[in-house]
Amino acid sequence: MWEHLMLGADITLVEKVVRTVAVYLALVVGLRVFGKRELGQLNPFDLVVLLLLSNTLQNAVIGADDSLEGGLFGALVLLVMNAIVVRLAYRYPRIGRLLEGRSELLVRDGQIVHAALVHNRITLAELEAAARREGFDALHEVESARLEVSGAVSFVRRVPDADAQRHAELVARLDDLSHRISRLAPPR
Repeated sequence: MWEHLMLGADITLVEKVVRTVAVYLALVVGLRVFGKRELGQLNPFDLVVLLLLSNTLQNAVIGADDSLEGGLFGALVLLVMNAIVVRLAYRYPRIGRLLEGRSELLVRDGQIVHAALVHNRITLAELEAAARREGFDALHEVESARLEVSGAVSFVRRVPDADAQRHAELVARLDDLSHRISRLAPPR
């Protein structure tokens, strides 16, 4: 029994390498085609798809070989393939852009870029939730938001103009003055 689990290879090592490389490349292309959202903005449906995808493709990688050796070899080929692709993407930026895509503006100059939201299948509610996670109370505080190649959304806070700053300072001073006056007034 143990011999079968450890050494029972039903397919050749070359076939395992070819299968693993083919599945890896198919996944890289699939994730590129279907967008960055699957990487950084997972909703429960995306998570279910990714979990099922890994289970579905397991046999495509190692075939009918359920041995420990077969699984470890498949994992090793995946890790080596990933290291090669990462190095190529680093060394050749054009390959990196081809594989990863480019970041995309979701909010520009305080205005939501609806076409970018549609293109990336991001709802306004998801964008607002991402802004709240980054410490923004609302999208009107955002100067720009960018969907990065990693799938994360980065935000830049809107800097108020001089009039808005003066207005905020006056309101704060009036609130302070009102508070001081209320402490001086005799109780009723």
